[in-house]
Amino acid sequence: MTEIGIKASTKAYEAWLRDELGKDMVVAALRDKHTKMAEGPFPFLRATYWRWAETILKICPELDDAPPVLAVGDIHIENFGTWRDIDGRLVWGVNDFDEAARMPYALDLVRLATSALLGFGRIASSRAVCANILRGYQRGLDDPRPIVLDHGYAWLRNLVVVPDEQRKRFWTKLKALEPGTKNPPARYVRCLAGAMPDRTLKMTIVPREAGAGSLGRPRWVGIAQWRGGPVVREAKAALPSAWTLAHGRGGRTLHITGIATGRYRAPDPWFAVEDEIVVRRLSPNNRKLDTEAHLLDLMSTKMLRAMGRDLAAVHLGADDQRKRIKRDLAKRKPNWLDSAVKRAAKFVRREHKEWRRKFLKQRQR
Repeated sequence: MTEIGIKASTKAYEAWLRDELGKDMVVAALRDKHTKMAEGPFPFLRATYWRWAETILKICPELDDAPPVLAVGDIHIENFGTWRDIDGRLVWGVNDFDEAARMPYALDLVRLATSALLGFGRIASSRAVCANILRGYQRGLDDPRPIVLDHGYAWLRNLVVVPDEQRKRFWTKLKALEPGTKNPPARYVRCLAGAMPDRTLKMTIVPREAGAGSLGRPRWVGIAQWRGGPVVREAKAALPSAWTLAHGRGGRTLHITGIATGRYRAPDPWFAVEDEIVVRRLSPNNRKLDTEAHLLDLMSTKMLRAMGRDLAAVHLGADDQRKRIKRDLAKRKPNWLDSAVKRAAKFVRREHKEWRRKFLKQRQR
């Protein structure tokens, strides 16, 4: 099905990453990424979007003719969280757009449902997962809007309220960050300073590791004191989407800002892209749910439908293609998503198994 295996694909992608980042590439974080890839099919999926981009249309060729939209690309069940919009309202939705690119809309649906199937384990029904995500997506096409928790979705608002213990854990982890072995590049310092409420604030700047797919990219955190308490900003390298790398479409254009601020979103005012660096505010009040602590919550019918609904609002934000998308959905077989997800999940599990076998064999040497 593929011309090269996962090991060769990883080597090629990391060579590209090295060319893009040069001396800024975080080699130690790549080693951590390799370990995450071996942990299980879901962490493997999260860490290897470039591999998904180069293989998914070989696995599901029937989706290549779906209407293209400005899509998330690296969408998965842990890629949703909360923020405060410009009016201070609590908003929930997709909150990572590093791999955004123009591609068939159906691929985001397949990847989101595949991530649910892999993240939930064998206890999940592929048919039920797909049906709920698709139902939410169709509702989002009919009535695209941001999910504002101040005025509805009480069940979701209750889930994302930040308990005192998690708030304490946020600051404990932040204080535990150690200074890097080298100084942050000047452009990261400038971006962090510009994102502070006062750019003249004295900052402590430290490196940070987070996520899975972005491991290897430099990520710096600036911490300062402002009017009675700490404020935190993060700056992370932005690169062209792996989708454009795999398909040669779109060149070096970054679509992060365009998709994050689409017409049907209530965007985070602290989220910005400057000088090919993604800058955002870090706060204990921004809540994400993960499979380790919130598996049953993520598996709920309401949650899957909310994810599908917000994804539709994202897809329509840059170029409203709802009529074309609805026509495309109407002509597809009733089980099209379930069929595609089963094939994609089977492929990811096989590749994870291969990676894990080679990873453990190499570690034993």
